[in-house]
Amino acid sequence: MNSKTRPIRVLVAKVGLDGHDRGAKVIAAALRDAGMEVIYTGLRQTPEMVVNAALQEDVDAIGVSILSGAHMTVFPKIVEEMKAKNLSNVLLTGGGIIPDADMNTLAAMGVGQLFAPGTSTASIANYIQEWVATHRADLF
Repeated sequence: MNSKTRPIRVLVAKVGLDGHDRGAKVIAAALRDAGMEVIYTGLRQTPEMVVNAALQEDVDAIGVSILSGAHMTVFPKIVEEMKAKNLSNVLLTGGGIIPDADMNTLAAMGVGQLFAPGTSTASIANYIQEWVATHRADLF
């Protein structure tokens, strides 16, 4: 690493009343093992809390794990908060039980790739690394 390079920083979040955090913890550990700095917010976060934490932690990506079915409410609210806080250079990605049609709608709103259960953690880590390398040249 040269003096300008720093590890990719990722905020992993659980938004709303969804209390199933095992997957989020597995992803957080896998991203850490891939060399990223991971901040895990814990359960029952609001979109505002997630975006504020992303700002405070100076992250490159936000990963939201959602199994509650509220993805069409949660992701648009996070996108709105990110726009309000000028976080256009931060990737918003995530995963969980999200139908393909909803993934397409969310992508059109600016949400990055979303991952279904069973996706390899290496695929998720590679996606984040490639997105950051392409969109955050200031880090390298």
